[in-house]
Amino acid sequence: MKIAVIGAAGMVGAEIVKEAEARGHQVDSYTRSARPGSQGLDFTDTVAVAQVVADHEVTVISVASRDNYQAAIDAHQALIAAAPTGRLLIVGGAGALQAGEGLLLESPDFPEEYLPEAKTFAQVLADYRASEGLDWTVIAPSPGIAPGVLTGDYKLEKDTPAGMFVSTQDFAVAALDEIEQPAHRKQRFTVASADEAAAAGK
Repeated sequence: MKIAVIGAAGMVGAEIVKEAEARGHQVDSYTRSARPGSQGLDFTDTVAVAQVVADHEVTVISVASRDNYQAAIDAHQALIAAAPTGRLLIVGGAGALQAGEGLLLESPDFPEEYLPEAKTFAQVLADYRASEGLDWTVIAPSPGIAPGVLTGDYKLEKDTPAGMFVSTQDFAVAALDEIEQPAHRKQRFTVASADEAAAAGK
């Protein structure tokens, strides 16, 4: 399968590239700064991004845009408006998951420093849910995600946390499983490592 990964140098994107290549897929990596082994691509360049989507069977978008969250929202909205052909797998955030009657990001103990990013991904999810004609999926991590251990065993939920931690390695396995056998088209789902302690290397 021909897969593009936009944001291939990031903590999550790099693991998705690694897992996809290990499974024998043809992977094209894209980074903003054109790092070695990748092609340069600015996610705000909608025409270029739409062309990448059209040229691949699946395009993974793993872009945090922590230097400009509004630019990330605008870029996703512009991509939606461009209505590219090709499947999209967008790496979202845990903050937009349900927690009781509201969202996780609305919880009183939600870390304030993560609120801007959480609100950004909540808006991005809302925009994809409101879109028409796009073949999209949003995959959200657990509240805790970090490099750890590849266990290959994970749990899934749609709108509530599946657990409290997922290793980036297990997250990448779940992402590739969804790419190869899509089960959440036009939906958001979330992933946790089944054995969180083992995945965290404890």
